[in-house]
Amino acid sequence: MIKGNFPVDKFKQIETPFYYYDTNLLRKTLQTINAETNKHEQFEVHYAVKANANPKVLNVICQAGLGADCVSGGEIRAALKAGFPASKIVYAGVGKSDWEINLGLDKDIFCFNVESIPELEVINELAEKKGKVAQICFRINPNVGAHTHANITTGLAENKFGIAMRDMESVIEEAQKMKNVKFIGLHFHIGSQILDMGDFEALCNRINDLQNELERHHIKIENINVGGGLGINYGHPNHLPIPDFKDYFETYSRKLKLREGQKLHFELGRAVVAQCGSLITKVLYVKQGAAKKFAIVDAGMTDLIRPALYNAFHRIENISSDEAEDTYDVVGPICESSDVFAKAIDLNACHRGDLLAIRSAGAYGEIMASQYNCRKLPEGYMTEDL
Repeated sequence: MIKGNFPVDKFKQIETPFYYYDTNLLRKTLQTINAETNKHEQFEVHYAVKANANPKVLNVICQAGLGADCVSGGEIRAALKAGFPASKIVYAGVGKSDWEINLGLDKDIFCFNVESIPELEVINELAEKKGKVAQICFRINPNVGAHTHANITTGLAENKFGIAMRDMESVIEEAQKMKNVKFIGLHFHIGSQILDMGDFEALCNRINDLQNELERHHIKIENINVGGGLGINYGHPNHLPIPDFKDYFETYSRKLKLREGQKLHFELGRAVVAQCGSLITKVLYVKQGAAKKFAIVDAGMTDLIRPALYNAFHRIENISSDEAEDTYDVVGPICESSDVFAKAIDLNACHRGDLLAIRSAGAYGEIMASQYNCRKLPEGYMTEDL
């Protein structure tokens, strides 16, 4: 089995489980994003903080010049603390509370991505109390499907996100009547872990049609935000550590008919951080069951919930062993039958004390950890920390 390059001797000195972030790979990923977007002067990228809000990870991303896409007041605070300028922060979310909206207003963030007329009215009211004008984009539900897991599609009519296309023109007109909001664009997002560029082409086609319709009514759009959604290769993190950003950005360049002076915003999360992160866990016991062999580890669904929540696949490597492979179910200590990382996978022979790396865990790993069973939250370490 080809494995990642890990400082195993240094790992042995750290309490498991923990997250390890390969800073070199993260920086190479960010350099690739910047190299591709620099070809298109209208493109701007905001990092989706919900993927990973580790302060050190955020700081590296901030230093690369990306903006921040936030979905809570806590994420706005984390982005500001990491150094992201408020002028590059966009704030989305279907249920913004008053204190979160007030925080965004107080900090003069770039824009609120608004998901309903009631939300628009509240933002206008709160902005009026502060004597401010809030910049807003409307999140439109384009009813475009994506070839991904049902729980991470966001652009279908049945999903809770966004404003229906049929209401788009009326909500824009409503905003234009208000004194304390300024309509500056449209926001879309169709889902996550998308590898079929045809899904993004379908979104481009829908946006082209919507823009044409709006222009017939003399409504011009300054900013188009297409969200993120680009997936990674979970099966081959060693061979394909950096997603195909070239194809992704070129798809939008070819298919989306931007108007002169328009800005195109992206909100990439998983594609930025997933491959640089691994969950490092220790084998507690190797147990021979009636029909299978279990590698019982000290990490659990509390540390990485994706396999239990989405039946997600993560490549697992025994980074302590080069022995012949055997077949295991890799399971955690949580008192739930769903606390399983993988079933019937081949690993170099496992023994008590071996370290396993659960790969491609930099996105929706540490950030989604919980303290169920009164467990400690996992620590996160960067290359420079070891």
